Amino acid sequence: MIQIQLSNITLVLGAKRIFENLNWEIQRGQRIGLIGANGAGKSSLFKLIEGEHAPELGGVITRARPSTGSGQRLVTTGYLPQHPELDPTLTALDAALMGNPRVGEVHAELEKVESSLGDPEVYGDEKKLQRALERQHRLIEEYHALGGDSYPERVRGILLGLGLAQSELTKPLSVLSGGQKKLVGLARLLLLNPDVLLLDEPDNHLDLPGKIYLEKLIREYDGTVVIISHDRYLLDAAVTHIAELEDGRLTVFEGDYTSYMADKEMRLARQEEMFRAQQVTIKRLEAAIKRLAIWGKVYDNEDLSRKSKSMQKRLDKMDKVEKPVTERRRMELQLNGWRGSNKVLELAGISKSFGERRVFANINETIWHGERVGLIGANGAGKSVLLRMILGKETPDAGEIKIGPSVSIGHYAQEHETLDFNQTVLDAVRYAGEMSESRATAFLLRYLFTYKQVSQRIGELSGGERSRLQLALVVLSGANFLLLDEPTNNLDIASAEVLEQALEDFEGTVLVISHDRYFLDQTVQRLLVIENGGLVGYAGGYSDYLEAKESGK
Repeated sequence: MIQIQLSNITLVLGAKRIFENLNWEIQRGQRIGLIGANGAGKSSLFKLIEGEHAPELGGVITRARPSTGSGQRLVTTGYLPQHPELDPTLTALDAALMGNPRVGEVHAELEKVESSLGDPEVYGDEKKLQRALERQHRLIEEYHALGGDSYPERVRGILLGLGLAQSELTKPLSVLSGGQKKLVGLARLLLLNPDVLLLDEPDNHLDLPGKIYLEKLIREYDGTVVIISHDRYLLDAAVTHIAELEDGRLTVFEGDYTSYMADKEMRLARQEEMFRAQQVTIKRLEAAIKRLAIWGKVYDNEDLSRKSKSMQKRLDKMDKVEKPVTERRRMELQLNGWRGSNKVLELAGISKSFGERRVFANINETIWHGERVGLIGANGAGKSVLLRMILGKETPDAGEIKIGPSVSIGHYAQEHETLDFNQTVLDAVRYAGEMSESRATAFLLRYLFTYKQVSQRIGELSGGERSRLQLALVVLSGANFLLLDEPTNNLDIASAEVLEQALEDFEGTVLVISHDRYFLDQTVQRLLVIENGGLVGYAGGYSDYLEAKESGK
């Protein structure tokens, strides 16, 4: 059953044409991964469905669906934007509890009906009593369907499952991070239980348990889910269809991300072959047309001229095969490290506590030159604390952190704290690289910035643009030991692949915090997992770690 239909949509925002003559049918029960480069128009597509954007041409049709009562009702949608707007004075739990206002309404109506049953005018009138009892029965059924008295516990369970800590449930939203607010927004939507969920990067900032929980929710959701995500592991694990928005066109494929990319490569290869074959045919026809036209004119032969015109008409009517775009412009990232010390980092008997909360207890670890090491653990386990101690921004309670004598550290911060948001993009690169304005501009163009963007304040950039800028500054630092905290969080898939290749070619050493399981599989040689205040090592990437955990090694 078609739930939402986009018909010949053309969307123009400002002076930019986002897409033209776009068609899409979203069917009930589909779990769709919507992919595409940053700026391709994925969020705009969601806003179009929600009515926040109006198309220049075409229309969005929300179908009616059968109702449990009489008649039909329109399909309902629930939209989670990248930055949900929530009342900052509410606690996380209270904001989530308000996700489905119908629960409170039904509870209040039930109390009113139950109170009326003690009214002599009701219990003394058989018809009124019957109507009241029937209404009470319907309300009780609806109340239980919504969660009933267990609703608050269900809300709490969803928030904890997504990764919020118990202590964070009672904190006002104003003190929570953007990622944590997004979890509250997601919980509210899940409680509302719309027919179609439209989720814009809900997995950003989730830890590994939270991502696994989200995948389970998507797979088991009793409805339709469309999710914008750059997490290739999630796109393989949770979706039934891939929809790619590229060059203003939408390509829909039944299957997971890996299958889609294999199919796309084959389609492009076939299209390239057909394009070349057709071009040969077209050139032959054009040569024949030109030859016949000349002969007809020179020899004053009307028959040859007619043949020339007839062939031209056939050529004009031919369905042309478009030249496929097989090479797209990507961020140019080259990490120029150098050899340095053989022993890059040594943690010797490190302990750290905050009040009564023990984060680390007597941890010992060594990272050697050339290693690619991943650091994982639940949110709040201490990953960022360890990075701050290595950077000298936090002091261990006991033990010593030793950095090799010829080691230079480059730091990529998850929340882009290393950037000055009041600085322009151009100035950030000029000062970091000690280069002229023209050289800095040329350097930024290699990181997919436009001439207009280089003069913007960093605070005006999107998350993906800040990520690319921060990577550019890491390159300019010339460091040979990279500390990367969630480097793929705001990158599109193409840019993440560029980063993966750059890390493979990097001469130095890498310690990376990441919840991007696909990225970990592609880049790291071993994992350090924070467990119970210690570090447990596993050889290989994330999939190897999972296999080792399952086998009990």
